[in-house]
Amino acid sequence: MKLSDRVRQVKAEQARPTVLSGRRVQRDEDSIHDPLAGYRQHVQEVLYERLGPDAFSYDQAEHALRRAVSDELHRIISEDGSPLSTEERETVVVQISEDILGLGPVQRYLDDAAVTEVMVNGLSPIFVERQGKLFETTSRFLDEGHLLRVIDRIVSLVGRRIDEASPMVDARLGDGSRVNAIVPPLAVDGPALTIRKFSRDPYQIDDLIRFGTLSAEIGEFLRVCVEGRLNILITGGTGTGKTTLLNVLSGFIPDDQRIVTIEDAVELQLHQRHVVRLESRPANIEGKGTVSIRDLVRNSLRMRPDRIVVGEVRGPEALDMLQAMNTGHEGSLSTLHSNTPRDALSRLETMVLMGGVEFPVSAVRDYIAAAISLIVHLTRMRDGSRRISQITEVAGMEGATITLQDLFKLDYSRLDEAGSRGAVMPTGLRPHFSEHLEDQGFELPPELFEPSRRS
Repeated sequence: MKLSDRVRQVKAEQARPTVLSGRRVQRDEDSIHDPLAGYRQHVQEVLYERLGPDAFSYDQAEHALRRAVSDELHRIISEDGSPLSTEERETVVVQISEDILGLGPVQRYLDDAAVTEVMVNGLSPIFVERQGKLFETTSRFLDEGHLLRVIDRIVSLVGRRIDEASPMVDARLGDGSRVNAIVPPLAVDGPALTIRKFSRDPYQIDDLIRFGTLSAEIGEFLRVCVEGRLNILITGGTGTGKTTLLNVLSGFIPDDQRIVTIEDAVELQLHQRHVVRLESRPANIEGKGTVSIRDLVRNSLRMRPDRIVVGEVRGPEALDMLQAMNTGHEGSLSTLHSNTPRDALSRLETMVLMGGVEFPVSAVRDYIAAAISLIVHLTRMRDGSRRISQITEVAGMEGATITLQDLFKLDYSRLDEAGSRGAVMPTGLRPHFSEHLEDQGFELPPELFEPSRRS
């Protein structure tokens, strides 16, 4: 099939609306406007027919394999007789080589700075996230073997394995991007691959202000809270920007303090001089050698930390983190999945009890109330933007209940249909920790909490 015929065919397919779960799905504009996308897939299919999948095994030296693939691609394009310029031919050869020998069709999206997440659902078209919204691309893997080879290439780089005996894996790319893969028999419709990209240039507070995540006044308030050594918990649902905000707030920690970060997969990018980064380790092929987040939190207490930053609390390590916060390690930071600040405390309570402690529930709640000072809750809006929707103080105990008071709250009545309007409004309540901050040399201006003003 000639280039012109293939391009017409692909454009006709792209013109048809795509429906997923009863609703239309947006198509990725970059894929739609790429006239060579369909032709590349055609050439790649011919290459597989000629060389066979076994030609791409790890037994061959990489330079020899690249030479063989490049020579065969040039031969296929010449025989096809399509009216391509020399530059277009080289582009097709390079892109297909990267598809086969790199990370396959996902490579171009990993190289695209605008893409924040890549999702592969078997042999279906690849989905990407741009500016908080999902888009369907025209790219897909040729066959299940191709997809499995790319997944295996990713996980083998970090010493992991994935097969029927171990069908799930969490890993990370060389740039820190988080990877999750799951294969049959657990993935019924074929291997699934999810890559959450790692920003090469980490966001700063000014970036979040520009994105509308928070206002300049809220940013200054949070800076004071971090420098004043309040224990802060960042909460929200999946993809709301918790780790991004954690990284930004961690950047406010003074440079003369020793920071220990603890994560499942290293994502935080701190630029202070005295940072120790710890990463958990899964079991090896024999099911041994696991080092959990809880193990690392316990070990960090012996490392003379000024601050402990836990990427995410999701299990019994919650008890050890709270112990650290209550025993002189003030100013610790962490994230937690939850729908509301109140839900976050309920989850913390459950995770503490998962640690096998025999404390009564009232004692656990006392412990939580004494440890956590501030909860910053994030929400992903309908337009895909991520915003701080609630800043809540943990004020103490009232009977058997942990008392919360909202300091700032998003006024949803000001949102339009796209969800892009609105304002985080002060509630008029001044935090109880103001005195603690004053003891640390920080003063919060009273007008910051006046309910008549917008933040």
